[in-house]
Amino acid sequence: MTPTTETMVGIGGAAESTDMVLNIGPQHPSTHGVLRLRLVLDGERIQHAEPVIGYMHRGAEKLFEARDYRQIIMLANRHDWLSAFSNELGVVLAVERMLGMEVPERAVWMRTLLAELNRVLNHLMFLGSYPLELGGITPIFHAFREREELQHVMEEISGGRMHYMFNRVGGLKEDLPAGWTSRARASVAALRSRMDIYDHLVLGNEIFRGRTRGVGVLAPETVHAYGVSGPIARASGVDFDLRRDEPYLAYGDLQDTLKVVARQEGDCLARFECLLEQTHNALDLADACLDRLAELPPGPVNQRLPKVLKAPEGHTYAWTENPLGINGYYLVSKGEKTPYRLKLRSASYNNIQALTELLPGTLVADMVAILGSLFFVVGDIDK
Repeated sequence: MTPTTETMVGIGGAAESTDMVLNIGPQHPSTHGVLRLRLVLDGERIQHAEPVIGYMHRGAEKLFEARDYRQIIMLANRHDWLSAFSNELGVVLAVERMLGMEVPERAVWMRTLLAELNRVLNHLMFLGSYPLELGGITPIFHAFREREELQHVMEEISGGRMHYMFNRVGGLKEDLPAGWTSRARASVAALRSRMDIYDHLVLGNEIFRGRTRGVGVLAPETVHAYGVSGPIARASGVDFDLRRDEPYLAYGDLQDTLKVVARQEGDCLARFECLLEQTHNALDLADACLDRLAELPPGPVNQRLPKVLKAPEGHTYAWTENPLGINGYYLVSKGEKTPYRLKLRSASYNNIQALTELLPGTLVADMVAILGSLFFVVGDIDK
């Protein structure tokens, strides 16, 4: 009997319903660095999305256990490289709480000022880069110009442009240079005078609004389920800000100036608006801190520490309202000069998980708009 071969050819609508797996990253230019998205597509619509993380993992939490309380500050300020001062701050607050240490008043106000300037630096990067991802190249040039204004004053006090290493357990490294507050005030004023670029050039652009309005709506229930925080959560109506709701540093005295920006829409446009308005308010808070520092008499900015610093046995938890959301620091001590355990809760890690809920059902063309509106740093995920 002669063997026969059968060939089945499928045509028509059957081919259109075939799922396709698409990898975005981990080196894709739309992924903010080494992040991988595994998308399952049905045509142009996303059926399933899975963020795949860990490509930049450096084991910072394990390294904390092999460094003393002075050295861990260097490790902690690097995971979110746009928020180095704020990252340092959470660590020293946790250690100071363990020690029962009170920081000089001048250092408290200086820390608050520098934290808000760092918040502006962080937000400016996203205010410029997000329109770039949607096809608008002009805002990024303005953003880098404004960042340079503040980078000059931050570099003057610390010597660093990104990793400041200016916090110390018990206060700050040293007092501000002579005339620094005047230069900082001038930089804040110059920056504020040019912020209307983002109000008009970006928010007033019909194409930008068309690409972001009603796109990537994040429900409040999803915010709570995934632990999303910061401007992303507030854009979905979750009105929570540690600076107001559990004040630390000098924020308790700045409640008249502090404005917690929130929206109800929860879309990409609302997230950008929250970030922009929060930048305006951070500049106001910086001015208020400069005013207060001008009134304070000269005094110490740190506490004298022993040569070998040991935290008492026990555990504590400190959290701060970082530019991208809530950062938490769970410190466990066995009474040694190194932490027994320092668990870091970073904002970007939780925020990026919401992509599994945000992306399904949306078009591939909207993926970049949604991804960019979550304002994350990959190092903050892979800590």
